[in-house]
Amino acid sequence: MASQIDGPRIQPKAGKAKQLVVFLHGYGADGNDLIEIGRQWRSFLPDAAFVSPHAPERCALSPNGRQWFPLTMRDPGERWRGVVATRPLLESFLAEELAKNELDESKLALVGFSQGTMLALHVGLRLRRAPAAILGYSGVLVAGSEPPDIPPQFGAKPPAVLLVHGEEDSMIPADALLLSANALAKADVPTQWHLSAGLDHGIDNAGLLHGGLFLARSFGLSVEFGRRSGGAPPR
Repeated sequence: MASQIDGPRIQPKAGKAKQLVVFLHGYGADGNDLIEIGRQWRSFLPDAAFVSPHAPERCALSPNGRQWFPLTMRDPGERWRGVVATRPLLESFLAEELAKNELDESKLALVGFSQGTMLALHVGLRLRRAPAAILGYSGVLVAGSEPPDIPPQFGAKPPAVLLVHGEEDSMIPADALLLSANALAKADVPTQWHLSAGLDHGIDNAGLLHGGLFLARSFGLSVEFGRRSGGAPPR
């Protein structure tokens, strides 16, 4: 059965895809919001296929946009209920995309922004096999009333995780990055992080560079950071 969600795509520069990068957009946007990042990352990931599905629901607060689940900002349990309810739909989409490209989860990366980061972390940490990477911009690890119930099936090799956040984020405060990183560490999922100075709720050039390099390394590709950026690797 075909997936209920779909969106814009970027094919590998040449030949068959060796990696799959799936973008999960934020609340009120759609798949077009993130797909162009794939073009910027093609120099790091020339053999990757990129896809950015539109969320399944029209956004209640932005009729021209989409939402993965409703958000009122008043109910503390709505994020948890939302990621739990949306998980089967995304898992079905990922399975279909991997099969189409003849890849397994070890060649998969999930990249989320805001609400998409909540979903990327929730689903990516619960797949039957660990993805190569989870990259979350301006989001947070969502937990229910109990501590994060990340399963132990990944064994000694959990997915690589990088969280990137704006230091001046007015939508999801930057504290969410440290809280999420600490919770992941307690669940034995080592997490890198990067704070973008002066940035509100968005993605800047530094965050894009860190993200592209992180994905390349997570897929086992050789990248010379200093030659391309002149800086230190992600924290």
